[in-house]
Amino acid sequence: MKFKEVHLIKESLIDAEKRMRSAMQSLEEDLAGVRTGRASPALVEKLPVNYYDANVPLIQLATISVPEPRMLLIRPFDLNSIKDIERAIQESELGLNPLSDGKVIRLNLPPLNEERRHELTRYVHSRLEDTRVAVRNVRRDIIKELREYEEAKLLSKDDLVVGEEEMQKLTDRIIEEVDEVGEKKVKEIMEI
Repeated sequence: MKFKEVHLIKESLIDAEKRMRSAMQSLEEDLAGVRTGRASPALVEKLPVNYYDANVPLIQLATISVPEPRMLLIRPFDLNSIKDIERAIQESELGLNPLSDGKVIRLNLPPLNEERRHELTRYVHSRLEDTRVAVRNVRRDIIKELREYEEAKLLSKDDLVVGEEEMQKLTDRIIEEVDEVGEKKVKEIMEI
């Protein structure tokens, strides 16, 4: 294998891993917002709040802490934003009722019932499959790219085979990580 061929394959694999990691990051951010039995700031930090006619993520308007396992405490930087934050929480699909004393907002997370746990588990499995498909699509695109290099005589047949094998190893490793993230989230959801 010549330097040029090694460089082409390596460059393609780096591009593939970056794109696959991006799909993983999207999955992890999405799953962070899925409610489990425990309180987590990630549940509300990306919640859009209409603040002076602009949608602003809650994390930019307040500090969010977990004083108890089933409670979130939201302390706005600007007390004038409390009503806007309350409205955003009530209008969201979180199913939570904010309690405000004019300075802080408390969110009590009720325990999940069995039906809701199964709905959330189905949602997690759906997102996992979407991510696996995205990872496989990256693999398909990169293998197509490598085959085009081979047709253009930039890679030999043997180099193409090596590139495809390396691409498959990368794909398998990322899909394994996706599955681990999913297993962890399902375990959190099903925990009572």
